[in-house]
Amino acid sequence: MCAALGAFAIVSSGLAPSAVAADVQSKQWYLDLMDAKGMWKVSTGKGVKVAVLDTGVNPDTPSLKGQVLVDGVHQVVSYNATNDYLGHGTTMAEMIAGTGAGGGLQGLAPGAKVVPYRVLTKGVKNKTDVKKTPSTADAIKAAADSDAQIISMSFGGDILDPDEAKAVKYAQSKGKLMFAATGNDAETKNFIGYPAADPYVVGVAAADKDGKVADFSEHGNYVDLAAPGRNVPVWCDATFKSYCVSGGTSAATALASASAALIWSAHPTWTANQVLATLIDTAGRDWPKNKPSNYLGYGLIRPRKVLENSSINPGAPGTDPLSFENGTGVTGASPSASASTSSKAPNPTSGGQTSAAASTSDSSGNTTLWIALGAAAAVVVLGGGAFAVARSRRGA
Repeated sequence: MCAALGAFAIVSSGLAPSAVAADVQSKQWYLDLMDAKGMWKVSTGKGVKVAVLDTGVNPDTPSLKGQVLVDGVHQVVSYNATNDYLGHGTTMAEMIAGTGAGGGLQGLAPGAKVVPYRVLTKGVKNKTDVKKTPSTADAIKAAADSDAQIISMSFGGDILDPDEAKAVKYAQSKGKLMFAATGNDAETKNFIGYPAADPYVVGVAAADKDGKVADFSEHGNYVDLAAPGRNVPVWCDATFKSYCVSGGTSAATALASASAALIWSAHPTWTANQVLATLIDTAGRDWPKNKPSNYLGYGLIRPRKVLENSSINPGAPGTDPLSFENGTGVTGASPSASASTSSKAPNPTSGGQTSAAASTSDSSGNTTLWIALGAAAAVVVLGGGAFAVARSRRGA
């Protein structure tokens, strides 16, 4: 969970708001690397709604006041949507659309709005609460029928749920763009995570400030993109009194969702396919686009590269940019042959769903190689920060 063993508090609720804000936001290293201030001159995500399926979202934190559309949740799936028992869902919402007010996290897309759903109950002891909490499938279907354009799912498990898969397909048919965490167990079992491995869901891995895949970030041929997710501030727990430094593919998923919100706000007539296509086309990588990495997918998200190019070509509105992985080319057509292998995994047989939240290990691991400036590999530059990327293809 976010308040993982080893996480340490960096903000006391007793600090003055200005001191708190300076401390927390200084820990959000990805904002400078992604040139958030520069992007906000073009887009803040205004007009875009992001459905956050998680542990619930507390709409009363200073950073989220006015940012959570409580009335946007259908009553059938609204149970405890604004009662976050862990702090995880609230962290994700703040990372997406937080204003940074009162010492809170600064969201990457502060002009966007969040529609909250509680779907996770691990750690909830009240049997009534567990029973009344909507299933992931029901929440996805409800979000698909809402006016939220993006569905952000910072969780995963190693069981393929047929109902969830049907809900995902339904959401895709309704034009939604879905992101999910690939998981944080790379150092142990490294299971294939769902819904990230479901067709039409973008599986998001976590990277550090150097663009290196985090040692905890699960890898496999279902990883589609990577985003910052190591050593970032999160709510320590559901008391909402302090932030801790932690990380995970949860955070990476929230930032990928926020990146999509920035782009969609700037290009409101685009389809989900076109928003995703531009994220893929501009992603930082030094390997061929048609041979995505098992660790970083098509590369590191760089929404700035989309926003700074007003004449960028998003491709055809009906063309699925993950056509090979999803088994479709132009919607309803046969698969594309451009990619080297499918990014979706075989059906798992055991395990359970859990929040894709936190590892605080500082070890580098061996999932990627450090490539220094000046080395033979390309260096991807994000907003003035160097993101050095290792080559690790899916066929490897």
